Amino acid sequence: MAMLEKVLIANRGEIALRILRACKELGIKTVAIHSQVDRDLMHVRLADESVCIGPNSPTDSYLNIPTIISAAEVTDSVGIHPGYGFLAENADFAEQVEKSGFRFIGPRAETIRLMGNKVSAINAMIKAGVPTVPGSDGPLTEDDERTLRIAREIGYPVMIKAASGGGGRGMQVVHSEAALLKGVQITQSEARNAFGDPTVYLEKFLETPRHVEVQVLADMHGNCIHLGDRDCSMQRRNQKVIEEAPAPNINPESRARTLKACVDACKEIGYVGAGTFEFLYQDGEFYFIEMNTRVQVEHPVSEMVTGVDIVREQLRIASGLPLQYTQDDIRISGHALECRINAEDPKTFVPSPGKVKHFHAPGGNGVRVDSHLYSGYTVPPYYDSLVAKLITWGDDREIARRRMKNALDELVVEGIKTNQSLHRKLVRDGGFKQVDFTIHYLEKLMRD
Repeated sequence: MAMLEKVLIANRGEIALRILRACKELGIKTVAIHSQVDRDLMHVRLADESVCIGPNSPTDSYLNIPTIISAAEVTDSVGIHPGYGFLAENADFAEQVEKSGFRFIGPRAETIRLMGNKVSAINAMIKAGVPTVPGSDGPLTEDDERTLRIAREIGYPVMIKAASGGGGRGMQVVHSEAALLKGVQITQSEARNAFGDPTVYLEKFLETPRHVEVQVLADMHGNCIHLGDRDCSMQRRNQKVIEEAPAPNINPESRARTLKACVDACKEIGYVGAGTFEFLYQDGEFYFIEMNTRVQVEHPVSEMVTGVDIVREQLRIASGLPLQYTQDDIRISGHALECRINAEDPKTFVPSPGKVKHFHAPGGNGVRVDSHLYSGYTVPPYYDSLVAKLITWGDDREIARRRMKNALDELVVEGIKTNQSLHRKLVRDGGFKQVDFTIHYLEKLMRD
């Protein structure tokens, strides 16, 4: 099989630049699509070709499937890489890309659909032997007695979740039987309005979990490996703020069992591409919550501790080439941290678009910066506020933390507000240093 000749990058910002660099390394020609306001993005300047696909609104540009496919047609592209966000987990987009004669750099449409619906995803994981949160094992019906019985068997508190939910929406915690049926109705209504699908299910609410995920890679030839795990427990409103690999203080037997189960599950469902299994981890056990069928924002920490270029592997897999690695080749070396730098007020979290008057990226041993920023660039108000990812590696977690502390002190972004000061506080925090935290830790820290 030959490498893809030309790839259209169906995204923007730091991930688009990340994809472009991987393409260049493999000798793949690149096409950058962009909205009108994004013509000065770094990857647009560096790509072999660029195509303006519409106005600034994401609906009219980065979410406009016919326009993106037309751009691929007029530039004779062979593959389309969706990055993360936008259309990355849109099964209809993946299907239309393939039907139009292009290679979608990601899983097959039917796999995205299977994993995109949390009920079908949980059922697939149960079948594959992946540990799951005790729950309704399927959607709730109009049978109120059944719903009440399931909740009693699970034990309160329980969480009602939208089957098609995401981004922290369509979820409600219920602490008593008296509030259950009303909670189901409210969540169904929210799910219908937000996702067009009122289907909800029930699961045990774990009160003090951490968020741990497993990175996998699978090719078209039946080969699958994992790249270890990551901890993403530092969250605000279900949005990750700091990630690290490997996840610290994990029960080794539970870890080994879960890593193997993730690889087995990929083989069971015929998964192809890069993917992430997300778990809640509590009392030494993993509980599956969802699978992301794309490259993650936090993929660099797994790259730093394994030496595997995940985006390059995505491109190779989409070209039909086998994985370059076996599981025995994967060795976890040292520790890596990632801080998400957002253009937002560090106290109110209101987005802070505007012109970057001066940008200076930190450096030094074990420091990596993934960013599309440059001095003079204007951050537009129309898209996600992520502007940089600061990644550090060290022989152990403490060295990585100290390097992150120094890197955050060196980072300069003038002209807009960022959450840099929040990260400075977090990497100095005692709970973070001692790995004494859960997914609720950051919210509580900010209230105190």
